[in-house]
Amino acid sequence: MADTTAEREPTVVVDDVHITYKVNGAKGGRGSATSALSRIITRRQSPGVREVHAVKGVSFAAYKGEAIGLIGSNGSGKSTLLKAIAGLLPATKGKVHTQGQPSLLGVNAALMSDLTGERNVVLGGLAMGMSRQEIRERYDSIVSFSGINEKGDFITLPMRTYSSGMGARLRFSIAAAKSHDVLLIDEALSTGDAKFQNRSKDRIKELRKEAGTVFLVSHSNKSILETCDRAIWLEAGVLRMDGPAKDVVAAYERFTKK
Repeated sequence: MADTTAEREPTVVVDDVHITYKVNGAKGGRGSATSALSRIITRRQSPGVREVHAVKGVSFAAYKGEAIGLIGSNGSGKSTLLKAIAGLLPATKGKVHTQGQPSLLGVNAALMSDLTGERNVVLGGLAMGMSRQEIRERYDSIVSFSGINEKGDFITLPMRTYSSGMGARLRFSIAAAKSHDVLLIDEALSTGDAKFQNRSKDRIKELRKEAGTVFLVSHSNKSILETCDRAIWLEAGVLRMDGPAKDVVAAYERFTKK
């Protein structure tokens, strides 16, 4: 009988995680210039610090080979939770346990706007843990995958000349050039044309086969259903549902139609 222990080895365990952070300004305040002028005239103090409880007691385990979609309304805590899994945001309460080094797309591969795309491929690859030799070997495939050279030699231009979509495609291409224990993707598949989106989805399937775990935040339920076999629904920081993607998406869609 085959040993299924490795197949169910957790890569991420989120244990009763709460995340609270502080923001400046009172809730519902007016624009900064107007409110500042009002404070000068009335000699009022600047608005106090407001506390936001973004994630509230979330618990789940993720396993090797899974692709998990995170869905929910704007402000539901999806991106905040990704940052906590990546180790970029501490939990106020509870624990996040990860196997290996999670990679948050667009952060680990932090690209610099004044440098060329070519130079950013090198720096982004190094940030993702690739050696210079690996970057040289994969350079052409990274550029080709991104598609940014299809309408000109953009890879030799500074990234500040790129559209936001071109930059996002290059970030994804760099991140997807190597295997990851845990890859966290926040809205990356919403950029680019259908051809690039299909390439991205195919690459995510390959990453899963390489024993990685992929988390995908997307407002496109279609992308979640096509890419993920499991989904987690967060609403107002609370885990509302965790299960097969088709069931969770269906429940979320019923909720949004109320």
